[in-house]
Amino acid sequence: MKFVRRVTPACILQHSESFFGGRHYPQRRVTLTAPQLRLTRAGSEIEGKMLQEARMLSPYGMEIVESCITCKLRSDRIFCDLPPTSLENFENIKFATAYPQGAVLFVEGQMPRGIFVLCKGGVKLSINSPSGRTMIVKLAEPGEVLGLSATISGKPYEVTAETIDPCQVNFVKRDDFLKFLKEDVDACFKVAEQLGEKYHNACKEVRSLGLSHSAAEKLAKLLLEWSSKNGEASNVEPRLKLRLTHEEIAQMIGTSRETVTRLFAELKKRQILQTKGSTLVIRNTPALREIANHN
Repeated sequence: MKFVRRVTPACILQHSESFFGGRHYPQRRVTLTAPQLRLTRAGSEIEGKMLQEARMLSPYGMEIVESCITCKLRSDRIFCDLPPTSLENFENIKFATAYPQGAVLFVEGQMPRGIFVLCKGGVKLSINSPSGRTMIVKLAEPGEVLGLSATISGKPYEVTAETIDPCQVNFVKRDDFLKFLKEDVDACFKVAEQLGEKYHNACKEVRSLGLSHSAAEKLAKLLLEWSSKNGEASNVEPRLKLRLTHEEIAQMIGTSRETVTRLFAELKKRQILQTKGSTLVIRNTPALREIANHN
């Protein structure tokens, strides 16, 4: 029986590489009490302490989910809900990585390196015109596979993907992913289902925003859509955490930042919206829905 006489914070930092794929994350200092420093057995007790401290040292304040097999949210997501055998095969080819807010996963026009499965956080997908104008086409949510169509077709990424929150992403190289699909029928069906979902959502976005007559309609529809996705639509006064700036919201609905700022001011003046810090409260949902359905 081997014994560990002493575990210090320095030991944990030194071996954090094994937890975080070759990167160290010493953002938070850890102070251990005397009993904690004198762990006697190398079994479950020391393992539990090490994992506890590793979570405290996790990057960007997130607890990283190391294994897709143990992920509690897997059943709620299209691609992630694979059969056990398929999931084990996928586990062998993916790389779990943490990104800070504002990190670029891939750029529009770049040849595909592989897919990015979003596990935690949010990612904005945008396109750019030759003149430098930017349009945000979608906010990706956990469970979505980014760069999927480009990776399968071999054509350049259609959009630029940038994190709007600290994110955990599982990356799979293109060659490994294509081989995985060739050998796994269940995974192919999941990919087809995800592509079908993307097409459906794209048509919905075009219908909702592209056919609206005014910026006010587009903004109202966007806020109602966000409240629905957040599960707040049934509440008397839905609450939304604004993750985008006025400039970014303008890029989503195809208008200017000044217009978005003016529209928010008008909606607040009419007691339809109220802001509390970064939280937006929809105080009059019927009035907002009336604006959205104006045409």
